[in-house]
Amino acid sequence: MVVFLLLVLVVFGGVALWGVGTFNGLVRARNAWRNAFAQIDVQLQRRFDLIPNLVETVKGYMAHERQTLEAVIAARNAAQQGLAAAKANPGDAAAMAGLAAGQEQLNGALGRLLAVSEAYPELKANQNMLQLAEELTSTENRIGFARQAFNDAVTDYNTRCEMFPGSLIAGPFNFQQASLLEIPLEERAQTRAVPSVRF
Repeated sequence: MVVFLLLVLVVFGGVALWGVGTFNGLVRARNAWRNAFAQIDVQLQRRFDLIPNLVETVKGYMAHERQTLEAVIAARNAAQQGLAAAKANPGDAAAMAGLAAGQEQLNGALGRLLAVSEAYPELKANQNMLQLAEELTSTENRIGFARQAFNDAVTDYNTRCEMFPGSLIAGPFNFQQASLLEIPLEERAQTRAVPSVRF
């Protein structure tokens, strides 16, 4: 009888340890994608901070392009609202879709601004403009890397939630699936374009 009780205790202890380990693994994976989202937040905030400086630099040269400048500011504000909604509920499908849509709108507005600025040779040669364009490009690259890390962390977390035996713990303890941050089609086309090399 004692051996049977010891065997039951060992089995129960093993199951309990497995349950705790699985639960802790899910918590670790959830915290990893939340941290990865925080990195996206940092880079997007940096981008948002650069845009007013870019608009101010361009404003003096492009006085009659007021609509373009206003579109950039409006898109920046919309993108900030999308980020705020995503920060309130990171991983939520609707929040991630709103964030992606806001970023797509901002990318389009910035693309139009930079295209219009090509018509102003003195603006293209302006040191502030060159520096801001370089910082914006650098920030865009960081956003891309942060988004990739976020999507990798979300995929790992979702896989842990779906796979057996993690699914036995995920359901009862309310570990909900997180949504990826998808790249808008317009941005994807721009980032995957092959650079042209001319001699």
